[in-house]
Amino acid sequence: MTRTGLFTSALAALTLTACPKSMPGEPHTVVFTARRIHTLNPGQPTAQALVMKGGTIIYVGSREDALDVAGGGASVEDFPDSIIVPGLVDAHAHLASLGRSLALASLSAAKSEADAIARVKRAGESTLQGEWVVGRGWDQNDWAGQQWPSRATLDSAFAGQPVYLTRVDGHAAWVSSKALALAGITRSTQDPPGGRILRDEKGEPTGILIDNAMDLVAAKVPAPTKQAQQKRLKLALETCARLGLTAVHDAGMDLETFRQLQQWDMGGVLPVRVYAMADGQGPQADEFLGLGLFKGQRLEMRAVKLLLDGALGSRGAALHQPYSDEPAQSGLLLLEPDALAAKAKAFSERGFQVAVHAIGDRANTLTIDALEALEKAKPGGRHRVEHAQVLTADDVARLGKDGLIASFQPTHATSDMPWAEARLGPERVKLAYAWKAVMSAGGKVAFGSDFPVEDPNPLWGLYAARTRQDHASQPSGGWLPEQKLSGEEALAGFTTGAAYASFSEGRRGMLKTGFDADFVVLPLDPIADPPDQLLNAKVQVTVVDGVDVYRAQP
Repeated sequence: MTRTGLFTSALAALTLTACPKSMPGEPHTVVFTARRIHTLNPGQPTAQALVMKGGTIIYVGSREDALDVAGGGASVEDFPDSIIVPGLVDAHAHLASLGRSLALASLSAAKSEADAIARVKRAGESTLQGEWVVGRGWDQNDWAGQQWPSRATLDSAFAGQPVYLTRVDGHAAWVSSKALALAGITRSTQDPPGGRILRDEKGEPTGILIDNAMDLVAAKVPAPTKQAQQKRLKLALETCARLGLTAVHDAGMDLETFRQLQQWDMGGVLPVRVYAMADGQGPQADEFLGLGLFKGQRLEMRAVKLLLDGALGSRGAALHQPYSDEPAQSGLLLLEPDALAAKAKAFSERGFQVAVHAIGDRANTLTIDALEALEKAKPGGRHRVEHAQVLTADDVARLGKDGLIASFQPTHATSDMPWAEARLGPERVKLAYAWKAVMSAGGKVAFGSDFPVEDPNPLWGLYAARTRQDHASQPSGGWLPEQKLSGEEALAGFTTGAAYASFSEGRRGMLKTGFDADFVVLPLDPIADPPDQLLNAKVQVTVVDGVDVYRAQP
């Protein structure tokens, strides 16, 4: 059985078959050669070959010298037309949600309210969770008129059934009348702190719940079975390996997912590395605080995720000034500043890196305030601002000098660009998705996708970072092109930047002697080739710890 096959079969059976770094019967030393290796090591930017032994890189350099170092008993993997790069890392993602989105009805391609409903119906039993109809991914900004959908259409299509469909960003839900009734939501129900129940002109709930109001209905949706959760998580991990991801920073993990990953990690069948951020706001926050940090073979929990505001698309992102297209709204704070500071301090004192979701400029200001205080009290925390989507000039400067990390998702910019200026106006939008501005100010950045909000393909993230265009190469020259990055800057965000953000820059992020053998074989050069080639490129091999976790079929 191949190295890839061992992982696939073990996970498929949901067993805990051990998978050592060197498989029995295989050479202990392996040489990989390629047309070019981008090492991301400033002291040796390119090479022709690398040698790995026992999961560690022991040489990087010329093909001739690599063969000499490896010796006669080594196996040689030649990729004369390919490029090798360090393992790609998604620095902000959601594994359990990806598995759920792959298993349930996906509405991300729906072009109208009616189309979304048709897609749910076509999904059939796969989108049922108990008696509930569940799905995710709709975006009213992609529909003509950009109007919120209504519970009336769900009631007509799914008579008497509870329906719960989450928006693409996870910050709004579209629910049926039955779901509202089961949650006890009526016209007299008050908006919860940090949430909104949208209402019609008569004051009746429309079926749209924003941010914390979603919890009122979500609490009534039955949980999937343990077997279903395992299958979904397995599918998410396999998808990551296939796309060239050697590691994922999971932003806000629940305890059940963490325990399952722990079990697979101890059994040696976890195919990619997972840097877990505990959910610091959910019902299990105190348990995570009590458990403290964890480090296994490929699973580590060293961070905590807090959520300060909502999303720009649902006008839940907290802004200093009202929305340009809805002057009565300035967004929502899901935590009050004092509560944010208290939670952040409690986890920081337990050794956790604190990562805070902040999208609106007000949320970013408050987040940087809180994280600066942590850094002042205990330097070196590498605390993170997750998304940092809308910034003020002052906060760009603060991110550049205060030891914080800006965790960006390049494809958010290219998804949001058709409507972001309408939300923010022509001035505020200039510092939206401002990767280049933060880097130019000296800030540390890491790149991810926020999957399943966006597609998990990191090559699409590289494309967005280099072009700021959609897949039709629009707009010409890129949206707010002053924020575009070079090929090397984009690749660094998914490699060296992500490694620094997880305290692993001494072992990963570069291809260098003594580093872990985590790398990806690609059919193109992600730095030098035209960026549009990234859109259709397919990963050839994904290697973690010197082991193939994915290899494309010839």
